[in-house]
Amino acid sequence: MKFTFKKTPIAGLIVVKPEVSSDERGTFSENYKASEFRKAGITAVFVQENRSVSRKNVLRGLHFQRPPHAQAKLVRCGSGRVFEVAVDLRPHSKTFGKNFTIELSGVNGLMLYLPEGFAHGFYALTDKAEVMYKCSREYAPSHDGGVLWNDPDLKVKWPCRRPKLSAKDCALPSLKELQEKK
Repeated sequence: MKFTFKKTPIAGLIVVKPEVSSDERGTFSENYKASEFRKAGITAVFVQENRSVSRKNVLRGLHFQRPPHAQAKLVRCGSGRVFEVAVDLRPHSKTFGKNFTIELSGVNGLMLYLPEGFAHGFYALTDKAEVMYKCSREYAPSHDGGVLWNDPDLKVKWPCRRPKLSAKDCALPSLKELQEKK
């Protein structure tokens, strides 16, 4: 089966759309095929896959892992709908601090590829939203990082004002605070 790879305004960030076949029984699609991804220039080798199920109005993020455990990710929504956010944190990038948003859903089947150096998070738009993401490195708690979801410098236009957040996500630093720690 085929995939469509669409570049975004942020270098390295790619929207992936799998071909879906359907008939009276339902649908079928390939979610990942290494050879097709390599042809599109995505050479990350995925070693871990995570699954998150969230209730409506839950916001998770914005998370990343610091080098040398930085992760490339391939994010998709298996069921429900989420507002996905990627923020470029690559220090020498022309788009440092810029964000990209997209709705991922079980219906549209879209995926987002994030190379190393991006923070990502999502907001559940439906009563139940299942998000799965492949990672190029295993989770390393000592290198866990994040940026405050509503940092005004990021200019993310979230579809909510008062999401349900974890205590950890409420305590994340702003981008400026993160830069000062370096």
